[in-house]
Amino acid sequence: MEEEKVILVNENDEQIGLMPKMEAHEKAVLHRAFSVFIFNDNHELMLQQRALSKYHSPGLWTNTCCSHQRDGESNVSAGKRRLQEEMGFVTDLKESISFIYKAPFDNGLTEHEYDHVLLGKYNNDPVINTDEVANWKWMPLEEVKLDIKRHPELYTEWFKVIFNKFNEHINVNQ
Repeated sequence: MEEEKVILVNENDEQIGLMPKMEAHEKAVLHRAFSVFIFNDNHELMLQQRALSKYHSPGLWTNTCCSHQRDGESNVSAGKRRLQEEMGFVTDLKESISFIYKAPFDNGLTEHEYDHVLLGKYNNDPVINTDEVANWKWMPLEEVKLDIKRHPELYTEWFKVIFNKFNEHINVNQ
């Protein structure tokens, strides 16, 4: 099976090529990604705990799901695809903000992503893919904010960046 490729982009999010995902993370090359945030009617955010078998950030809590767009795939289509693959459901998504971040990991890999934040609503329990997700929970945004301050080591780097810098943009219920 051919390794998944990521879309290489410049700082304007213009596609400049494709590269195998692991190579992009080894070389810290800027590539396109997305992060999905799902809220329920109680204004709670669905968090996932990454599977312990993940090659980086295993066991850490993060937004509902995230991944990389495929060549020719829209941000929303990619978000819906990955939401189904990881969390077992699909819902309408809308684009919110985007930003660039760079986060090195202990294993020598680096995430350097042009990340598109997608928002959606859902009120049922997910049917998690245990190859991708260890656990999940609903949390009010204020509790998430406090817990990140108290226990930053429990959360993924990209989630902390999104949450701390763009908190006002991620509440779909505003």
